[in-house]
Amino acid sequence: MSMSYFGPERRNIRTGGAFGGNRGLRPIPPEKGIFPLDHLHECDAEKKEYLGCLKSSAHKSEQCRHLSKKYLECRMAKNLMAKQDMTELGFSGVNELDSIEDKDKESIEH
Repeated sequence: MSMSYFGPERRNIRTGGAFGGNRGLRPIPPEKGIFPLDHLHECDAEKKEYLGCLKSSAHKSEQCRHLSKKYLECRMAKNLMAKQDMTELGFSGVNELDSIEDKDKESIEH
């Protein structure tokens, strides 16, 4: 006699939760790479400023590094990512004046 599709073996597979996972365990977030979403739009102004800079500079990110830094600083201040020294994130010596001077040089050269 054959076992029906919903026999005892099938029910055992389904007891682990959705997709076989255990619903009682909490996932552990990765240290880097994925950050909480900004559901309250706390850093939207910085994000829009950075994206606008990218668009106006033909997506040359080096011209917008000061805004990228400003955005990350906002995220750190609002606890949307772990606080970290900006030099560890590749922003050593980057400040707002550097990018403004670069834009001035480009406009003079063209």
